[in-house]
Amino acid sequence: MQPVQMNSENFKPLVESSEFIIVDFGAAWCEPCKRFDAVYEKAAGRHPDIVFGKLDVDASPEIARQLNVKQVPCLIAIRNQVIIDGQVGEMTEAEFERLIGDWRAFDLTAIRGHFERQPVN
Repeated sequence: MQPVQMNSENFKPLVESSEFIIVDFGAAWCEPCKRFDAVYEKAAGRHPDIVFGKLDVDASPEIARQLNVKQVPCLIAIRNQVIIDGQVGEMTEAEFERLIGDWRAFDLTAIRGHFERQPVN
């Protein structure tokens, strides 16, 4: 599966409809971003159950600003609408696969429990 191009219009709906999404924040002028593209696309093909999105920070700066993305390439992993981790910088296939494994294994139980106990104001 090819990565999905994300922008201001489809970012929120994609995050809300995806159980697990990894967003690659990049820019056309970023050489490390271009080198990482092949690694990212291969991983997308190996993990069809994960949505792989790409967002150009110059085309959608408001999203990058909201998520405090200050460097590219930057990956943000979101499971069940919860940001679980982020990673800045280019990486190898092996490093990215290990990271995906960690993100798959991340236990959301404590986070869910925290929000369930919070009073609604």
